[in-house]
Amino acid sequence: MKLIQISKNTMKKILFVFTIFIATNLYSQSVSFKITGTVKNEKEKTPLEAATIHLEKVKDSSVVTYTITNDKGNFSLEGKSFEKELRLYISFIGYKSFTKKITVNNKTIDLKTIYLKLEDNVLDEVVIKSRAPITIKKDTLEFNVKSFKTKKNASVEDLLKKLPGVEVDEEGKITINGKPVNKILVNGKPFFGNDPTIVTKNLTKDIIEKVQVTDTKTKSEAFTGQKGDKNNKTINLTIKKENNKGWFGRVAAGAGTGKHYEYAAIVNRFNNNRRFSVLAGGNNINSPGFSFGEIQKMFGNASEISISSGGAFTIDGRSFGGNQGIVKSRNTGVTYADAIGKKIDINGDYFHSGSTSDNKSTRSRENILPTGNYFSNVATTSNNDNNNHTINTEFDVKIDSTLLLNISPTFVFNNRESASTRLEETLDKNRALTNKSNSANTSKSSAKNFRNNLTLTKKIGKDGGFLKFRVNNQVDQSDSDSYNRSKIEIINSTTEDRNQQIKGNTDFTKFQTTFSYRQPLIAKKLFLNFDYTYQDDERESIKSTFDFNNTTNQFSDFNTLLSTDFKYNSIRKTPALGLTYRQKKWSASFKTGYVFRTIEGEDRLRPNLNLQRNFEAVELSGNFNYSFDSKASMYMGYYLNNSVPSINQLQPFTDETNPLNIVTGNPNLKPTDNHSLYVGYNKFNFQKKTGFFAYLNASTVINQVATNSTINPTTLVTNTTYENINGNYGINLSGNYNKSFKLDTVKSIRLRLGAYGSLRKNTNFFNGQKYSSNTNSISPNIGLTFNWKGMFEIYPRYTISFSETKFNISSFNTQQFIRHGLRIRTKTLNSKRFEWSNDIRYSYNPNISAGFNKSAWFWNATIDYSIFNDKGTISLKAYDLLNQNTNVRRITNSNYIEDSQSTVLQQYFMLSFSWKFNSLGKKGETRSMQFFEL
Repeated sequence: MKLIQISKNTMKKILFVFTIFIATNLYSQSVSFKITGTVKNEKEKTPLEAATIHLEKVKDSSVVTYTITNDKGNFSLEGKSFEKELRLYISFIGYKSFTKKITVNNKTIDLKTIYLKLEDNVLDEVVIKSRAPITIKKDTLEFNVKSFKTKKNASVEDLLKKLPGVEVDEEGKITINGKPVNKILVNGKPFFGNDPTIVTKNLTKDIIEKVQVTDTKTKSEAFTGQKGDKNNKTINLTIKKENNKGWFGRVAAGAGTGKHYEYAAIVNRFNNNRRFSVLAGGNNINSPGFSFGEIQKMFGNASEISISSGGAFTIDGRSFGGNQGIVKSRNTGVTYADAIGKKIDINGDYFHSGSTSDNKSTRSRENILPTGNYFSNVATTSNNDNNNHTINTEFDVKIDSTLLLNISPTFVFNNRESASTRLEETLDKNRALTNKSNSANTSKSSAKNFRNNLTLTKKIGKDGGFLKFRVNNQVDQSDSDSYNRSKIEIINSTTEDRNQQIKGNTDFTKFQTTFSYRQPLIAKKLFLNFDYTYQDDERESIKSTFDFNNTTNQFSDFNTLLSTDFKYNSIRKTPALGLTYRQKKWSASFKTGYVFRTIEGEDRLRPNLNLQRNFEAVELSGNFNYSFDSKASMYMGYYLNNSVPSINQLQPFTDETNPLNIVTGNPNLKPTDNHSLYVGYNKFNFQKKTGFFAYLNASTVINQVATNSTINPTTLVTNTTYENINGNYGINLSGNYNKSFKLDTVKSIRLRLGAYGSLRKNTNFFNGQKYSSNTNSISPNIGLTFNWKGMFEIYPRYTISFSETKFNISSFNTQQFIRHGLRIRTKTLNSKRFEWSNDIRYSYNPNISAGFNKSAWFWNATIDYSIFNDKGTISLKAYDLLNQNTNVRRITNSNYIEDSQSTVLQQYFMLSFSWKFNSLGKKGETRSMQFFEL
């Protein structure tokens, strides 16, 4: 055995040396190059900032590398290539392109000054824009999809991951230079509402021509020429006109061990402005249902170690599944978009999502008190069945060049059935049992919701003035019927048995109208803004509790103590005045408003608890944005807003629904003022392929509403009310740096460094005593992506988190926690048809309590094999190869330390098949593509 082991080690060394030799030999054959120059306007001799310079291979026109000019028109292209003959292209919107054949020879090539001539017609400009990998025009960043290489059958999400400055996390959330993407459009229109994941996970790269990135704007803002939301981005995916007519889509199905299954289909019909799509999906592997087998999507939230295992997915207001545990989901949807003439755009979709979930969970909590900690343990089971129907519609009517009408009604219908059990026990500081309870609950509920937004916008003159009238209304109605059987026992004291039927009904209406007027003081630069908002919210909430009558064998005894009949009304009036100033490189705005609010609470069962309160408050907001050049910008802002306590916090009603935690409102609470300051900076250097962003947010709350609990030292029964407190604050700081290296034309590395930190102070009450805690935390991370010719890619990422909490009471010990996380993703293409992917995660938390797993390895893998000219794919998937999946979670704050664990999806293997079809483009064929690896 020893000889065999030596032989294996020797073979490993030989293989390693051979690999290094081959890599070194390949690297030595590549030719280094550096090309510099300056791009100017031929007529005015002025520098052209953000002109695109890129190199192509002569033999196949594939892109080697690219960059853009700086504010002085200078550029520098550096890299390595196996090709000595390359072709250089320089382009800028509205100018004729410059092209030159370059012979690279390990020397610097200085092209001196290149002068670009203005275009003679628009057609030439279109040709130039389609060839450059990146084009910057005003406030839009545009990527040419043909220039970025991805795997076969790549989704839009796969494409976005290749674009410079774009990051896509494990959940599919997208950021561009540190700013989140909150909207994705297809040819300028929504696709299944504003749900980005349906677009990114289901549309394929081969139908997309351009990816355009802008600041997020409402349709009214775009119509009036207002600046958009600098803190959020919108992606618009454009499709060529010749590629915008035909059918395309994908269907897939799979079956696996343990009776696991999945199926998904999406069928699209595009005919220029008219667009029709149908999708359907389902599975019992905790996935939203539109995955088509890609490894990062097939497992849904179930693959998150120590975070969540399965559960409810909520995307754009839609629910995929319900609760934690094992989720069976089923989804169907249809969407339609069209243009009626040149003035009317319509868009609508219907979506049904259904799920059944089962879960078991345990929780162990140490509650932190000045007088001594106590402990609680909870075990629950739950089963839920949920059905949700959503209809979204949108109408845009351009009445004339100065008048726009937007109407967007939404309808939601929901039905839900659930059953659950709960066992709970509380122990004192010596871990002696003090009280315990067990309960079983079944319920049925239904809900209806209607929302409508109407905006009428009128442009005034040509200097940026406008009138805007908005009406938002909402009507909600819900009913529930539940049965509760419970037993609560206080050791050596009392025992209470409950057998009850609880009927609930809630009606909510909201009406909000806003009138806005903008008056230009300096044409297109300085504006005076006036807004007036009126909002009326009304809620009626009835909970009728009936005890079981042993004589009649019916739930006929009305329990007044545990029943409620509330009517709540809130009226808010806010006049506001502001100024906006815009320059080419910077903009600033300031707004102040005064809030008049009246709230009324009527208790129809206890008229003596009725209340009426009037509140007045000042609200402020301001922001400043500055662009240093086409690469870097900063932004900052401050806002002060006001909120009032909820009716439950104000109403002096004693809620004894849970006899172990009795809650009473406080009618003397004051309104809360929230102060927040934020500063951000981001920069992406296309020449150096580096990106950096940093963000700081600091906030404090005046008269924050906090719980004030008093615990009986003998029974540990909690009585809770609410108090106003001051002194709490939070400071969050995050940053990220990334850099891409082109080792040569076949190998590249992308490095990512990031960190997140926070400082928080929290103040609490207990038994009349006020105490505070300070929590400091930091979480640095490092990751890199190595890609070799698109044949192999590896992406390791390591994160470590530190947290420390100190208290101002000497009897409290300082809490210190640390957690490690490692993730390694790989992709291997051994041939044009074969792809092997792995997703390996490791989590280690040394502070987890005894009885819970401190660490776990989690390994998923999939093998794809393409058939039928890449239209079909056979996939073999393996979930949790090491069979170590766990759902351990630790939550810490100033009030408690909690460890929990719940049901997880177990190991399985699945064989699936997917079929892709596409009749877009000429003769129904996918058009040829150029490729570039970042």
